[in-house]
Amino acid sequence: MIAYLDASALVKRYLAERGSQEVKALIAQAEALGTSLISRAEVSAAVAKAIRTHALTTSQAEAAVQLFRTDWPDLARIQLTEMTLARADTLAWEHGLRGYDAVHLASALLWQEVLGKTITFATFDRNLWQAASRTGCLAWPENFETFTW
Repeated sequence: MIAYLDASALVKRYLAERGSQEVKALIAQAEALGTSLISRAEVSAAVAKAIRTHALTTSQAEAAVQLFRTDWPDLARIQLTEMTLARADTLAWEHGLRGYDAVHLASALLWQEVLGKTITFATFDRNLWQAASRTGCLAWPENFETFTW
C-alpha cells in the first residue's frame, strides 16, 4: 500500500490524540509514505499549538518536532509546482475545499498518476476525505465516522 498523509493525519504520528494508534498502524503497513511539502509547516504549527493549548509541555513538543524533522527525509515529499497549484485551484472550486486541503489532494492525485497505482489518502478532515473518495483515491480511515468528534 502507498499512503499519502495530509497534515491532519501525519501529525498524529507525533502527537497522542484520537486516531494516533490507527495512523501508526497505517504507517507500519505502508510500503511508501508521502505528503506535500506544506506538511512541514503544518505539522510544526500543530505541535506549537499543542504548547499554547497546554496539550504538551515545551519539552514534549520539542521532542515531537525533532522526531518529525528526523523522519521528514524518509517521506516522499510532493513538490509544489505550478501544475500542482493549478490542480488545487480546480479541486478547491469543484469540491469546496480550503486552500491547503486542495493542495494536499492535488499532490496525492499527481503522485498517484506518476506511480500508476491507487494511493491511500489519509486525512481526518471530513470534506477532504469525501473529496478524496470522489476523485479516485482510497480515502482513509475506511470508517471515517468512528473518528468524528
